Amino acid sequence: MDAVEADGSSIDEAIESALKLLGVTRDRVEIEILNNAVRGLFGIGGRKARVRATLRAPIDADHAPPSPPARRETAAAPPVAARETSAMTPDDHHAVDRARHVLEEILRHMDVQATVNVRPEDGHVLFELTGDASGVLIGRRGQMLDALEYLLNRIAARDEGGSARIVVDSENYRTRRRAALEELARRMGEQAKKKRKPVTLNPMSPRDRRIVHLILQEDTSLVTKSSGKGYFRKLIIIPAGMSRHRRQAAEPE
Repeated sequence: MDAVEADGSSIDEAIESALKLLGVTRDRVEIEILNNAVRGLFGIGGRKARVRATLRAPIDADHAPPSPPARRETAAAPPVAARETSAMTPDDHHAVDRARHVLEEILRHMDVQATVNVRPEDGHVLFELTGDASGVLIGRRGQMLDALEYLLNRIAARDEGGSARIVVDSENYRTRRRAALEELARRMGEQAKKKRKPVTLNPMSPRDRRIVHLILQEDTSLVTKSSGKGYFRKLIIIPAGMSRHRRQAAEPE
């Protein structure tokens, strides 16, 4: 037996069970965290930690052909990060698993049939929602996705030591929205330069405003600033070099 999977009330307990099944010590195996323990929401829906332990190749087997990597059992394990990466710690895995469980409970109470697929990406963990109710999950201008994302990151942040940032998406909305905002930013930037006066965009979320700010930073002939109060604020694109008096006179109240 070259690999086993084992459960436990914690990652350490699951690893210990796997070592007993293989009859080896910890230094003889590679550990893959399939999912962390979940305490459950309101006392229900808890789940044990689960790991896969794979025997390391013997040190004197340098000239032997390499063994094929262990097949990842994605079907049997929940869609939490199916492998441990250098960017995610055990605390991150625990936080992500708990956030995914809460999201599934929220969807159930919303009576929305959707699947939560979780995968690590560069700099964040993606929670991808798929189902027939994608429009409901996205909301107007992505407001539902933003609300879910904010809630899940607050939940994940409760785990001491966890630092994983969660991004919630559905039907590739985030990518499509970014592309649309980048095109809008460039078009409105050209309009501001052509007319030599500020252009004001409709109120946007902080995420959307940041995209516009970043894309127009590349153009030194333009400056941007946010206007208003609250979560949704207007973004103003201003030709560089305008006097403060002219700029204030042209800006909306």
